[in-house]
Amino acid sequence: MVHSDRMPVLIGVGQVTEKKSGLEGLSSPLDLIEASTRLAALDAGIADGVLSRLDTLVVVRCFREVMRNAPQALADRIGASGARCWLTPTGGNFPQYLINRYAADIARGAASFVLLAGAEAIDNQRRLQKAGIQPAWDVPAEHDAEYLLPEVPMTHEHENAHGLQVPAHAYPLYENALRAHYGRDIDSHQRALGDLFAPFSRVAAGHPQAWFKVARTADEIATATPQNRYVGWPYTKYMNAMNQINQGAALLLTSEAGARDLGVPESQWVYLHGCADVNERWYLTDRVDYHSSPAIRVMGERALAMAQIGIDDIAHLDLYSCFPSAVQIACDELGIRHDDPRGLTVTGGLPFHGAAGNNYVMNAIA
Repeated sequence: MVHSDRMPVLIGVGQVTEKKSGLEGLSSPLDLIEASTRLAALDAGIADGVLSRLDTLVVVRCFREVMRNAPQALADRIGASGARCWLTPTGGNFPQYLINRYAADIARGAASFVLLAGAEAIDNQRRLQKAGIQPAWDVPAEHDAEYLLPEVPMTHEHENAHGLQVPAHAYPLYENALRAHYGRDIDSHQRALGDLFAPFSRVAAGHPQAWFKVARTADEIATATPQNRYVGWPYTKYMNAMNQINQGAALLLTSEAGARDLGVPESQWVYLHGCADVNERWYLTDRVDYHSSPAIRVMGERALAMAQIGIDDIAHLDLYSCFPSAVQIACDELGIRHDDPRGLTVTGGLPFHGAAGNNYVMNAIA
């Protein structure tokens, strides 16, 4: 049992989506992370100066890492000179992994006040570069960022030779395996993909942080047009994670005792009821098949068992949605209908809310 004083709680969240018309004042990833962090402090009801008391600071790695030491640069900006600073490797699972890991550290007294944050500014970077401007976003640092875990290549030489290091090449293997598994022909499966993602777009249309606030019909999503080209068959553009955005998110964690000490009201405390981290077989070509995920099944079973509830007791769902196959496999493994009336996202998902690289799940948690 965890002593109540050490019970971990999430006390503040911050999110930023930046869309500017001109080229003046375009934010870097670090700018977006800092803004999200200060909003998280505001959400928690604590002054910015209190961030100096952070003992742990972790930044989720950018897809296009432009800084030598982003965690240290963030610590310097917010005055957290005493924080141990880390950078995550590549992986969209890391925001939730960090919640799980540092909740456990807080519970055993190995951490007390933790900031988790990340951002992407790929849209800003592309716009500047198209105008012939090279973004000067690096910040001088005495040493490279320290990785929380080793960076492991996601594909090996044989897979690279067949282009599988490109997600738009790899995920169609899963999609076509699912089509065969469901016994569908090409046309009916394509319609099903439109039906799956149309509700995601409707959620994004009403979400204040979404990049694309447009509700699209199933036909619009499923049908290839000049505006909705195939990216990797059978995936049209509207079925793909959209990482050419400017978005950041940050979370603040502490213990119950820490929250009381910071003056955060109990109404602001959010508890982690159940969690699990499970690794699938690492390389795609080592998977048992392409229509299932034993890791997701085990992860769901363990997280729900810890919380002492079932999947039907969950009120809000957000399934990782980089491509339709990821959503369908997660539904199948967790026992969720593809048309579940609860909805499968709280944000609009990676294609419509926008996918801040490895950091999307931070937005979903926020």
